[in-house]
Amino acid sequence: MTKGAIFDLDGVLLDSMGIWNDLGARYLRSLGVTPEEGLNEILFSMSMEQGAEYLHTHYPLAQSAAEIEAGIETMLRDFYYNEVPAKPGAAALLAFLAERGISMAAATSSPRAHVTAALDRLGLLPYLKAVFTTGEVGVSKHEPVIYHLAAEALGTAPAETLVFEDSLYALKTAKTAGFRTVGVLDAHGETDQAGLKEAAEVYLTSLTEFPGHWEPLNK
Repeated sequence: MTKGAIFDLDGVLLDSMGIWNDLGARYLRSLGVTPEEGLNEILFSMSMEQGAEYLHTHYPLAQSAAEIEAGIETMLRDFYYNEVPAKPGAAALLAFLAERGISMAAATSSPRAHVTAALDRLGLLPYLKAVFTTGEVGVSKHEPVIYHLAAEALGTAPAETLVFEDSLYALKTAKTAGFRTVGVLDAHGETDQAGLKEAAEVYLTSLTEFPGHWEPLNK
């Protein structure tokens, strides 16, 4: 039987992946500077600090690399606090699980202040018993530590806890640790959707599809 659920946030409950893929270009456009073709792909594998240094080196900006990084961080904060929408069906899914007595938590790689502000604004925060971040835990989702901490907070065992993820590597981490897995499509996220679908016990192209899987999950 399912007793708990752990949700990734970006790309699962929050429709926020687009901003992460567009941060550098969005920052340049805010200054009236046209970004180069393919900038998002160039910055994708860089840290925030490396990306700021790249913009400082390759564009005629008056700001220092540190000022660029601070500007991007402010823009990101404002997006979470004021703009980011919920993924379609997120509120209904959390209500569906709450009605069935399922304890819920979040496990995210984003800063706590950003995501809790967004969840609170969208009315989703009250559904979650706890929010865990990889920054505070000190270990990425390549290790299952964050999922075990969340399950411990929920009082559920991995085998009775669903983990909702849109990233294949994170889903595989949870699966290997004994959690039941739900793969979620995000248009701006995981490129290997075939792999995500294969690795997941349940695969959703929309959160609205989940109630149709509830009975099979609990047989």
